[in-house]
Amino acid sequence: MSLLRNSVASLFGRSSHSKRRENIVAIDLGVEHTKAVYLQRKSDRCLLAGYARLDTPSATNPYAPDILGPHLRAVVNATGAKTRRITLVVGPNDALLRHADMPMVPVTDLRIMLKLGSKTYLQQDLPDHVFDCHLQSLLTETKKPETSRAPQKCRVLVGGVKRQLLDDLRAAARQAELSLDTVTSSLIAPTNAFEMAFPEAFTSAVVALVDIGSKTSTISILLKGQLILNRIVNFGSARIVQGVQEALGINVKALGGLQHVPAADLEPILPQLLIPLGRELRASIDFFEHQEDKQVAQAFFSGGLSLLEPAVQALQSELMVPCQTWNPLSFLQFALPPEQLGEIENLAPQLAIAVGGAIATF
Repeated sequence: MSLLRNSVASLFGRSSHSKRRENIVAIDLGVEHTKAVYLQRKSDRCLLAGYARLDTPSATNPYAPDILGPHLRAVVNATGAKTRRITLVVGPNDALLRHADMPMVPVTDLRIMLKLGSKTYLQQDLPDHVFDCHLQSLLTETKKPETSRAPQKCRVLVGGVKRQLLDDLRAAARQAELSLDTVTSSLIAPTNAFEMAFPEAFTSAVVALVDIGSKTSTISILLKGQLILNRIVNFGSARIVQGVQEALGINVKALGGLQHVPAADLEPILPQLLIPLGRELRASIDFFEHQEDKQVAQAFFSGGLSLLEPAVQALQSELMVPCQTWNPLSFLQFALPPEQLGEIENLAPQLAIAVGGAIATF
């Protein structure tokens, strides 16, 4: 379930006639930090050949080409990549992801239908948007007369971005002398990475994927390989940092992040700080379980906060399902410079979105 290509604004991967990429740099445009991975395909192997984590430029419009262009160039240089091809992953508030019931017609026709009548299928007027679709399943219908020529209905996952944003991303890539191959959404990227890292759980289990960002978190619930529910929660690690600073009277950033705060100091305060996030995530799970009559078996966490075991344990108490931090790099072989090998284990959970963006291209 890969996502949004630049050339035809495809949110869900390459067309069947597109050439498979042998290498790509996928860049997760986070609010505070930009994360990137440089992936190479070697025969039947997929290699992590470089990665980067840089501060995102502080600006009113971080996507402005004159700001984003130099930043993209710096990010690609930091990965050590030789390719000019990039995938960009935009934040959860910059791309929509919805389910819709639509006629069973080619994707190119679905895009046109959404462009001309988004309100009909998405219950919202979305002018100046670019859409793409991914067929999830056929819908069961009552038997129609044989003379009926109406196309069968299907459940479609619809992605979209504003055309102006897409134009800005293209302009920024050109300014950086890079080739923008794919644009995708952070709402779908963890699912792509999870499919590769945990193929058995992806295809046979009911799991929740939770990515905790700086300002927002997302929860995606998968039912045997199908993305059934996706929700944005306006709660991120910045709230936890603020709470820890107020409780302990320290400067978390000066210490190098929450992971450098002693666990003994964090354990008494994290459960209370994480109650709002835990309740929002539990509400999403409850809604899914009521609608689908299925139980979520496990929750997998990514993002910087997932590195803190006390935080994962506190959220497990709220969600009442087994929770664990997962490694989106587990299916990759490493071909990293020696200086990058040392820190990759601690950075891995923060690369889920970038890895998922790369899978959209491969």
